[in-house]
Amino acid sequence: MAVPAVVRSAAERSLRTTLLWLSRRRSLGRLATRLPVTRGMVARFVAGETLEEALRALDALHATGLRTTVDILGEAVTSADAARAAADEYLVVVDAVAARGLDRNVSVKLSQMGLGLDDDVCRDNVRRILERAAEHDAFVRIDMEDHATTGATLALWRALRPINAGRGDSGVVIQAALRRSPADVDALIAEGARIRLCKGAYVEPAAVAYPDKADVDAAYATLMERLLRDATFPGIATHDEHLIRRAVAFVRDQGIAPDRFEFQMLYGVRRDLQERLVRAGFGVRVYVPYGTQWYPYFMRRLAERPANVAFVLRSILREKRDPGPESKSRP
Repeated sequence: MAVPAVVRSAAERSLRTTLLWLSRRRSLGRLATRLPVTRGMVARFVAGETLEEALRALDALHATGLRTTVDILGEAVTSADAARAAADEYLVVVDAVAARGLDRNVSVKLSQMGLGLDDDVCRDNVRRILERAAEHDAFVRIDMEDHATTGATLALWRALRPINAGRGDSGVVIQAALRRSPADVDALIAEGARIRLCKGAYVEPAAVAYPDKADVDAAYATLMERLLRDATFPGIATHDEHLIRRAVAFVRDQGIAPDRFEFQMLYGVRRDLQERLVRAGFGVRVYVPYGTQWYPYFMRRLAERPANVAFVLRSILREKRDPGPESKSRP
């Protein structure tokens, strides 16, 4: 490894350690919630602490032609009671978005439902959410976490999928960074699964994931084109303009209609790009998190890949430099 690469790697490890340490400091979290600068920055990426705040954010997104999925912040719960309470809140969310005429679409993390803590509790919590989703023809996305939970996540989804199949349905997430993902994609396509493809934000061992960004990008592009060609309504989840342009060129070349897939992005990230894609006739779904657990969520998202710190800042600066939607050409 070249000296600059060694230095860069050491700096990233140091920053990651610091961010994780900060994420566990409750006193700093309480301070952060009171600082106008911190709250302003987080408010850009988190839709509020209450469901009512989230619903207002969803209304605003829908007014601009964007689709949405709701995520209640919180993961890796430490008790069965906390897991059940999180599931109960999801039931309220499904009811609320249906009553308000919003997208009936939620995203759920299994560690928040009790995976690894009490697998029976986790299964029961997910079952309850899928049953409520079926009542409203709502879609449930089972989020993917670190590689150690991939097998268990796919197994639980397969076991519970019939609950709301044909009545809203459910889907999973595949991370392009994982070396196992091509085989998972092949199997899931054969099952008619709805897949969200993301790069993968977790720091994983090189034995199970590509450590270099270039390799992750190449894996993403290959899987993306496979999904666009053969999968059931895939979600192309990326803010990478190079990959988005490649996707647009691919679907136009292959004659793939825009209603056969959608782009997916995070709340508050590249809002200019989201709007440009909608104007170009593509569906864009925004991942909308809310809840009181925003401080650890925000810090852990930065810690998962320290490059995210620069990414967040670049995203803000890029939008500030954006001359306005009227001057933008089609993607």
